Amino acid sequence: LCPGCGNFDILDSMKEAFVSLSMAPKNVLLISGIGQAAKTPHFLQCNMFHSLHGRALPLATGAKIANNKLTRVVNSGDGDCYGEGGNHFLSAIRRNIDITLLVHDNKVYGLTKGQFSATAEVGLSLKHQGSNPYMPIDIAWEALVGGATFVARSFAGDPKQVKELIKAALGHKGIAVLDIISPCVTF
Repeated sequence: LCPGCGNFDILDSMKEAFVSLSMAPKNVLLISGIGQAAKTPHFLQCNMFHSLHGRALPLATGAKIANNKLTRVVNSGDGDCYGEGGNHFLSAIRRNIDITLLVHDNKVYGLTKGQFSATAEVGLSLKHQGSNPYMPIDIAWEALVGGATFVARSFAGDPKQVKELIKAALGHKGIAVLDIISPCVTF
């Protein structure tokens, strides 16, 4: 991760939320896809599955069916979850399965040198792509319209709020979508 990346603050918020809720690592399953955010679970000691790009939510669904006792947390990025895995995102919301979804939303595919993601604002300028001509997908709105029963948005620069929202999401029965704005400091 790059110095100054919001993923560090999100990681710390996750750790603090798990500890404050006295969650035993053996009872937590972190599932991630591909991208900068997907590296976060590697820094935690718990059950972890690093999946294919955009496929973390189907794996979390399978894990729910296989072992209902585990707390399933999907840790993903905007490109992974909303771009590559957008169809799985909509299906998971529709099913309202008991999963906590933490999305590090940095508006770019940071791991692959900064292409626009689905949430990039119109006019965002990137070194290798110029200016983004497309309207961003508003994920909180999509989640609400799709019937998600917990939807929140926070900012990686406010780790105390992120921690409290993670705790609330973990306590929610049904899908909990937490979109964490985390501007990419490199791209």
